[in-house]
Parts: sequence; C-alpha cells; structure tokens
Amino acid sequence: MRIERYTSAWRDSWDELVDRSTQGTFLFKRDYMEYHAQRFTDFSLLAFDDKERLVAVLPASVNMPDNTLVSHGGLTYGGWITDPKRVNANVMLEFFELSLSYIRAQGIMRLIYRPVPTIYHRYPAQDDLYALFRCGAKINAVNISSTVDLKHPLPFDNNARRCAKYATAAGVTVDDSRTLAEYWPVLSGMLKEKYNTTPVHSIEEIELLMHRFPENIKLHCAIDSSGTVVAGVLVYLTDTVAHCQYIAASCKGKELKVLPLLFQHLIQVYTPLVDYLDFGTSNEDGGLYLNAGLLRQKAGMGGRGIAYTSWEIIL
Repeated sequence: MRIERYTSAWRDSWDELVDRSTQGTFLFKRDYMEYHAQRFTDFSLLAFDDKERLVAVLPASVNMPDNTLVSHGGLTYGGWITDPKRVNANVMLEFFELSLSYIRAQGIMRLIYRPVPTIYHRYPAQDDLYALFRCGAKINAVNISSTVDLKHPLPFDNNARRCAKYATAAGVTVDDSRTLAEYWPVLSGMLKEKYNTTPVHSIEEIELLMHRFPENIKLHCAIDSSGTVVAGVLVYLTDTVAHCQYIAASCKGKELKVLPLLFQHLIQVYTPLVDYLDFGTSNEDGGLYLNAGLLRQKAGMGGRGIAYTSWEIIL
C-alpha cells in the first residue's frame, strides 16, 4: 500500500471515489473544495491498496508556519473518505501509519483530524476513530450539534408549537423560491447586530456554490404578509442529512416568531428525502462554550446531540 499527495491529474478519480465512498458528501468534491483554494494550501492525500487501486482520499490543507496538517481547514469535517468494499480497520491502521510517516517526512509535525460525523455515513465507518486511538490521538475539540431523526422525530415542545401557530396566524408563509440576494441582507443584518461580524462566505461565493451544486444547496425563506423575507436558512443536502447553515431572522421575523414555522416546513420537505435534519452546532471556542439558550431552542424542535469531534496527533 502507498500514500501520495493529490494533484489535479487525479481530479476525476477523486470525485468518483467520493461518489462511491462510505462517508463522502458533496463537500469533498473538488469543485467544492477548490472554490476558496486561495485561502488554503491543499495537501490532500491519496491512498492506494496493494493492487494500485485508489481506495481512500484525505481532504486536507497545510499551514506550514505552524507545521500543521488539517483535515480540512476549509470544511466543517474531513477525515479519510473510503471505498466501502476495500477499507476496514486493518487497512485503516496501515493508511494511518503510512500517511503519518509521509507527512512527517514533509516537515509536518502536527495533524488535526476532523472525522465525518456518523449521521453522514452511508454505511457504518468508524475505522478511523479506532486508528486514531491506536496512534495516541487526543480529542482537542468537541462541538455539539442538534439533530432530528426524521424517521422517528420528537414532537415540538409547547413553546415551539405556540410560535409556529403565532407566525401562521400572522400570515407568515414559507417560500422555497426566493433568491439569495433577498435573504442576504437579513443574514448580514443579524450577524452585524448580534455578533458585529459578517458571514464567513461572501454572497458571491454562495451563489457560485449553488450554481455548481444546485441539487445540494437550497434556500428556504419565511415571508411576512407583505411579501418580505423575514427569516431564512441555507440547507446543505447530502445523501443522509439536510444540514442547516446560516439561520437568521430579522427583527420583524423575531417579533413574528417565525423560525419554528420555518423548521416545521423543513421537516416536512426533507423527511421523504433523508434520515436526519441537522440544526448545526451551538458552540464556540472548540466546544468549551455552549450557548444554552440556542441549544434549548433547537431541543424544543426535536433536536438531540451529535458530536462533531476534532483530534490532534503530535508527530
């Protein structure tokens, strides 16, 4: 078996492996990973078995001033993406040994590894967690996300139900056809007011990604009785999960208590399509701070905890 660094010559083979992999999502397609290539130095790895077949890939970027490899610096999660027919714990142990030796030889002294959470797996695939244990890896961050099991959803609590009814009585509706330009001022305004910050992505970047992945990135908006966008959420749709990003409501949207109605709609839309609706994490500072109020709101709509972990290996 052997490890080598990714080059563009392997682009098609990489994408084909992601499509057939156990835990791959569209975030690992090269068209997604490379939309912000100028921000990250790609150091993705390819793993070949003893018959020279590409059987695993590791999305990764390198920060050379810190001598650190991150899987992946521009993604929420990463880790080895594997061929379900040819990779098991025995193979994974060898890939870890080979890849750690390879990156050490490149002058890299630290690995930050963020495995794909289990809700995104098409088939059970936690061989990398076992390999991390065997390599002496330590958890350096845990963020808790709130997830609804769409096959067995918990009911909304009394407060969430009241809010949904209030918004409906006020004439709020949900529209899945609004443009990003209509929603972005709501998102930007909320982030500026609450956190004095701006969205991580620019509107141009999200529009580019929506153009590249029209079946995977969807915008859902709450509309008041005058036809104005007052809240919204961007959904990243994978084979198993509808993951919510950039959730925001305007001042008017908060007054109308629109978010439970919006999420009620999402549960109805995505229940036939995927297994889980993920509200996203409620943490800062690598999980050391938990936004208890935000978590409580998500729990009121049936969300329960899924851990997004990060591991560290000092080489």
